[in-house]
Parts: sequence; structure tokens; C-alpha cells
Amino acid sequence: MRIPRWLRRSVEGLSLGLILTVFVVFTAFPFYWMALASFKQDADLYRGATDMTQNPYWFNMAPSLEHFKVLFTPEAPFLKYVWNTFKVGALVSLITLLIAVPAGYSLARLAGRWGEHLGIGIFITYLVPPTLLFIPLTRVINMLGLQDSHWALILIYPTFTIPFCTWLMMGFFKSIPKDIEEQAMIDGHSRLGAILRTVLPLSLPGLLTVVIFSFTLSMQEFVYALTFINSRDNFMISVGVPTNLITDVYNIGAIAAATLICSIPVAILYNLFLDRFIAGLTGGAVKG
Repeated sequence: MRIPRWLRRSVEGLSLGLILTVFVVFTAFPFYWMALASFKQDADLYRGATDMTQNPYWFNMAPSLEHFKVLFTPEAPFLKYVWNTFKVGALVSLITLLIAVPAGYSLARLAGRWGEHLGIGIFITYLVPPTLLFIPLTRVINMLGLQDSHWALILIYPTFTIPFCTWLMMGFFKSIPKDIEEQAMIDGHSRLGAILRTVLPLSLPGLLTVVIFSFTLSMQEFVYALTFINSRDNFMISVGVPTNLITDVYNIGAIAAATLICSIPVAILYNLFLDRFIAGLTGGAVKG
């Protein structure tokens, strides 16, 4: 029996819609729960876990801002942690951009057939876990006198952001036709002038990908931030929030509020540049 085309298309559409619905619920639920826990009162938050008559997935009591107020008390200098994280992330992104872009261009355009092998070798270093490196790096930081300084993180973080971003930019530069660059050089520009006037403007999605990736990776890193920073005033968000909010009592509401505040700017940033970010990742995946 032959199935009508309209019925087959309807079944396919329903199946696709069902899969997308499950995927959206699965990915969005943690953010929903985070927002819910941020505004729930403590009595409502903890009662829902023990009282089966209460709905744990909605407000049983009036929403409250008490958890947000906790973040701005002297005992939890949340804004200080935000500033520390932004400062380190911005400098790490700048360093990564200044090194990864010329390195990726050199491997893509000037290294010949060895460029791809070198790029893969550089990328492999990104896969080394921090748990294997923080002990020898601690000795390096102590020798340089950078313990309990943000400069320690600014020095260490590029060791894992630059390898990946170099490999990413290498693939992205390979996706740009050489003819454009050569035409600029024929018109009288030097190689550097051709890069600045033709290659880099076309590489904007890749450059944005490098900035977003290195900044978010610096913001969420925990092992190095815990190892190299000791004083409370220098803590990053990833260390400062759990250190001050997990003591004798696990303040899940304040932790959810801090996570929500940190997630909103990142989510806005990704959504504003979503098309360019995807173009940068897919462009970097092109094999020359």
C-alpha cells in the first residue's frame, strides 16, 4: 500500500517537531530552574523538596529578591568578582587575538604542506587537561612572583585559548580565496596591507569567534583560578561565588541568582553574533 505524499510529509513534520520540542525542553529546563530558584523564597525553595503537596516547578509563595540582595552584601562582594573576571577575560581575549590570528595565517598561507600538521599538533596541546598542568605551572608562577595576582591567570589562560583559536583561524583563512589577497598585492599593497584591507575584514566571523570563545572559557575556568588566586578580593566569579555562598549552609538560591546574572550577558552576546559565530566555527572547520 502506497502512503500518500501529504500523509508522509505530515508524519515527518510531526516527528521533526516532536524531536525539536524534546531538545528545546531538555536544553532550556536548566535555565528555567535557575531563574525559578533565583526568585523563590527559601521557605518555598526547600519546602518543595520535602512537601509533595507543593509544586516545585512554580512559585508557591510570592517571588522575592532576597537572593539577589545576598550577592551585594560585604560578605559576598559579587561586583568585585565580576570586575576581576571581566578584566582577566578581556586581556586574555586580546592576547589570544594578537597571537592566534598571525599564527593561523602563517600556518594557512606560509607554512606550505607542513602547516596542517603543525596546526594539528598545536591543537592537540589544547586537549591536555588542566589537572595535569596546574602543578608544573604553579612552580612557574612562583618563580615569576605572580602568585595571588591576576597576571598569573592572564599568563596561563592563553596556553589553552591560543592553540584552539590558532587551529580555528588556520581553517578560516584557508576558506578565504587566495585570489583576493593576491589581487590586493598586484594593486600595490604589501602582504601586510593586503591582510589588513582584504583578509581581516572577511575574517570578522572568525575574529568574533576567537573573542567570544576565549572570554567565556576564561570566565568559566575553575582549576587555575582556584590554584593561583588566594586572596578574597582577587577571586574570579567561578571561585568567589561558591567560596562565599557554600559554607555551613548551601545557599542554592543565591548561587542560582549569581549564575543567572552571569549568564544573561553571555546569552545576549551569543544571540547578537549568532550568525557570525556559527560562520566562524564552520569556516574554521574547512580543510584546506
